[in-house]
Amino acid sequence: MRPRAREVCSLIILLQVLAEPAENSDFYLAGDYLLGGLFTLHANVKGIVHLNFLQVPQCKEYEMKVLGYSLMQAMRFAVEEINNHSSLLPGVLLGYEMVDTCYVSNNVQPVLYFLAQKDYSLPIQEDYSHYVPRVVAVIGPDNSESTVTVAHFLSLFLLPQVTYSAVSDEVRDKQLFPAVLRTVPGADHHIEAMVQLMLHYRWNWIVVLVSSDHYGRYNGQLLSNRLAGGDICVAFQETLPEPQRSQVVSRWEHWRLETIVGKLRRSSARVVVLLSPDLVLHNFFHEVLRQNFTGVVWIASESWAIDPVLHNLTELRHTGTFLGITTQSVPIPGFSEFRVRPAWAGPPPPNRTRLGATCNQECDSCLDATVSFNTVLTLSGERVVYSVYSAVYAVAHALHRLLRCTQTTCSKRVVYPWQLLQEIWKVNFTLLGHQIFFDKQGDLLMGLEVIQWQWDLSQNPFRSIASYCPVLRQLRATGDVSWHTANNTIPVSMCSKDCQPGQRKKPVGIHPCCFDCLDCLPGTFLNRTADEFDCQPCPNYEWSHRKDTSCFKRRLAFLEWHEAPTIIVALLSILGFLSTLAILVVFWRHLHTPVVRSAGGPMCFLMLTPLLLAYAMVPMYVGQPTFFRCLCRQTVFTLCFTICISCIAVRSFQIVCVFKMARRLPRAYSYWVRYHGPYIFVASFTVLKVAIVAGNVLATTTNPTARPDPDDPKVMVLSCNYRRALLFNTSLDLLLSVAGFSFAYMGKELPTNYNEAKFITFCMTFYFTSSVSLCTFMSVYEGVLVTTLDLLVTVLNLLGISLGYFGPKCYMVLFYPERNTPVYFSSMIQGYTMGKD
Repeated sequence: MRPRAREVCSLIILLQVLAEPAENSDFYLAGDYLLGGLFTLHANVKGIVHLNFLQVPQCKEYEMKVLGYSLMQAMRFAVEEINNHSSLLPGVLLGYEMVDTCYVSNNVQPVLYFLAQKDYSLPIQEDYSHYVPRVVAVIGPDNSESTVTVAHFLSLFLLPQVTYSAVSDEVRDKQLFPAVLRTVPGADHHIEAMVQLMLHYRWNWIVVLVSSDHYGRYNGQLLSNRLAGGDICVAFQETLPEPQRSQVVSRWEHWRLETIVGKLRRSSARVVVLLSPDLVLHNFFHEVLRQNFTGVVWIASESWAIDPVLHNLTELRHTGTFLGITTQSVPIPGFSEFRVRPAWAGPPPPNRTRLGATCNQECDSCLDATVSFNTVLTLSGERVVYSVYSAVYAVAHALHRLLRCTQTTCSKRVVYPWQLLQEIWKVNFTLLGHQIFFDKQGDLLMGLEVIQWQWDLSQNPFRSIASYCPVLRQLRATGDVSWHTANNTIPVSMCSKDCQPGQRKKPVGIHPCCFDCLDCLPGTFLNRTADEFDCQPCPNYEWSHRKDTSCFKRRLAFLEWHEAPTIIVALLSILGFLSTLAILVVFWRHLHTPVVRSAGGPMCFLMLTPLLLAYAMVPMYVGQPTFFRCLCRQTVFTLCFTICISCIAVRSFQIVCVFKMARRLPRAYSYWVRYHGPYIFVASFTVLKVAIVAGNVLATTTNPTARPDPDDPKVMVLSCNYRRALLFNTSLDLLLSVAGFSFAYMGKELPTNYNEAKFITFCMTFYFTSSVSLCTFMSVYEGVLVTTLDLLVTVLNLLGISLGYFGPKCYMVLFYPERNTPVYFSSMIQGYTMGKD
């Protein structure tokens, strides 16, 4: 025996306990092709029911479910409308057989009945391709758990099943359930609409309450997965206890409900999401009312969002604002009158024999309950009702195509389930202004609505405030909400208040929605689109104030011509350049005089020419630094200054050699004179300095750099980057200055006309102290003042050499010509020699 045959064999055993449904016209309508309907007309039991596995529970022992009866009436209305007023299925009478699935086992009994033939048999066959069950399609049931149970049976025969309210995405698996379609969006769309609603009102701190059944667990997991991104945090999640079938609240259930409501009272979350069937919530809301818990927003899942029985508990209006996710409202003309019309009990069809009403096809209080709730049902609009209505029409359109109907007739023939299923997948028609077709997963993507509960009997009890488009997965607000708060303000449900612009979030605890707000420090800003928890530093050329959300460009600062320090230094450099030029002219005209010769003779011009060039480099310090300006400062100026210092050092050494060492080392002195020792000395140190400068240029960048001003961060100081190079460049000059100072000090007792020691000592002392001070200042301070001091020290050092060394000589040449004679110099030398003897 094949596996399919074995499965069917087990079904036959169950069929032995089935009895024939009653002939109540509410549940049965004869026709050429029958539709099966599964609806929950009764829900919670009235008392303790003793169930036997051989006996189907009697639904009359359960309480009436008004919405389920309204949905069943929608199927009746759609079938009668197609038979009487529609161009669909001309000449074909569409019938129905509906069963009340009040208990979980009631889903098995009717599906076996629908699959059986007219003689209540379900034969064992190897191939059911040509098997014709009692009904051509099944509409329902209403919840996901029952839908899956039924689908396991119907999918074996590929009998089309169109559910109108089961939102579980489990039925999307077409490998397991190839015959299941539905006229409502899946649970993921309901959860997405719920989350977007909370994001719209900036609620990021919520409580989630779920039922302990499959519905609560599945939807709770979907919500958790959706909230994994951290936009919304769950303060806590609790599972509501399953109520007793006898409606008696047990001690444990009362303790659980009391604990849950107590946690709600202590929590700072003001939004509660309830993912649960309606039956579980009755005892919960009674406990909420008992503890007088108010001031929250209740968000209802689709299972109870438009439940008229819960809405009839009018005291709930004082507990807060009720919002829910439900299907789109589509008015069905004539249905409200049809729903309260008494059923007509006609004679039983000729081929049916009464075996007893044991198939849950009786409801003595259905019509009365519908009439009492008719105002609420009518004002709330036809929401889930349209899902049933469109499901019947989808099957009718598929049957119309399968029977190859024209405008007047249809070719009545045997309809096999798999043939009708193929046609249902292809349907595409317009029904009351809405396009009806199924996507690849078997879903009809009807729009969803966010509704608010109202208790004004003259208004819609479930008023639409927003719509959700499943295709775009986008929520669109359409109306205002009447909040149950003072001054009708939007409730706040946040673990932490939003940070002000320019404040970063510091996480507190495990929830990303709980944080402290800290100001972004100056020089940083907060880019919320990138990261709300860290302040980003501003780029080098930009800055920001405290709590800024962006950076602004810093003002570039450098030494400018119009500033007072620059003008003073420029005047000093002009004075130095002109005086040096004048000295050069004077020395040129008196080149062979004793004073000029004692100052160094031709070597004086080797000193004066670099001095003039160094003065000419002063403008390189003023204005916006460039590569060329920085290169001139680092190379040309330092080389000029080294030549001058080396000349002074060799000059001081030469004076000591002439008057003190010539007698002791005559041979060395002769070599010094014969091979032009002074010039070799200057050339050697110049070459060494060129090597040092070249090494610095290659090792460090010559491009200008920008650094924040320590006194004003909004300012960027643009300067040449030669701080490291300055130490190496100056080290050789400092060494020469120390040598020059030492030799000059040794010759302090020389004759007056040859006594240049005090002038050299002054020049070298000033240069040494100013250079060391400048290096020290540059190591601890950054700013335009550094450039100003660097330029000032440079000019003063140049003036020190020009006026300190050459000035007295020039003064003697111009104002004491009688002393600038060989006779005078000879007398001074003789006097010095005699005094020494």
